[in-house]
Amino acid sequence: MPTWIVTGGAGFIGSNFVRTALERSDARVVVLDKLTYAGNPESLADVRDDPRFTFVKGDIADRDAVTAAYREHQPTAVLNFAAETHVDRSIDGPAEFVQTNVVGTFELLEAARHYTAELSREAREAFRFLHVSTDEVYGSLGSEGAFHETTAYEPNSPYSASKAGADHLVRAYHETYGLPALITNCSNNYGPYQFPEKLIPLMILNAIEAKPLPIYGDGGNVRDWLYVEDHCAGILLALTKGHPGRRYNIGGFGERTNLEILDALCAELERLQPAAQNPAMTREGIESYADLKQFVTDRPGHDRRYAIDSSRAQEELGWRPAHDLASGLAATVAWYLEHRDWCEAVQSGRYQRERLGLGS
Repeated sequence: MPTWIVTGGAGFIGSNFVRTALERSDARVVVLDKLTYAGNPESLADVRDDPRFTFVKGDIADRDAVTAAYREHQPTAVLNFAAETHVDRSIDGPAEFVQTNVVGTFELLEAARHYTAELSREAREAFRFLHVSTDEVYGSLGSEGAFHETTAYEPNSPYSASKAGADHLVRAYHETYGLPALITNCSNNYGPYQFPEKLIPLMILNAIEAKPLPIYGDGGNVRDWLYVEDHCAGILLALTKGHPGRRYNIGGFGERTNLEILDALCAELERLQPAAQNPAMTREGIESYADLKQFVTDRPGHDRRYAIDSSRAQEELGWRPAHDLASGLAATVAWYLEHRDWCEAVQSGRYQRERLGLGS
């Protein structure tokens, strides 16, 4: 039975991948997660009793913890989802991003290098180290074009710079030590179990509580939106079909401005929970969710546009997203309306959806 260590498996994308792996493979899945504010055991509640699932609390930047995980569980693959990811938080406190995203990736790579050196040749060649990264490492696009795997890196935030550094380390360990490593770079994910600091869950929860819907700048920043389950399917294909040393861009074919996303969310909320029937909206005397929109000061260094060309993933891996933006947003809004208990549990006094990242 293959054994996959999934770092950051209690976070948003990681927990969704754990479900995908258990459903679509015969692998044993070992989650290694230090349970920061954005990682929560509640995101794995439905798989706790699966005999192929194991949870280990640990920090990827802790050399002893990482070495122990390799030694005890003897993985055939390591998938690195563990990361500090919120751009606004990286502006306020970049040190944690360097520690987790750069130092943590280094410790995972070092442990993998020593671990694989002791494997048989066959087992060493079959081993995979898959590093999950972001399109933000490429910087900002103009009004045309898309990011390719060969696009030069131009990170503009402490978050994206830390991810770029990690990407370069992964590539170097493949080139220098022959570690069978791959990198995936994804566009903006959305879907179930996303911590409410990110745009889509933040707007959904604020709207149903009749709170302002803050729009950075003019709302014209463009992102390529990718439903998390489609991303996880792409990662699974990269792991099983991808070529070591290769990078795979995974995008959602869903370019929209932030303002367009917000309008779509308001429309879906009106369909599922009309403002006229929402007591919070009635108390505030607000007739529609769209009336909650509020333009605020832009984020420092805010990239204007991202777009991903996923041709390589389509051609080499046979990947295509199963959800278009409309169906993905509908499923996401419905999930957050049905899982208010999860939202309350993961916030639990640690985060009250306040504005971050003003750089002051």
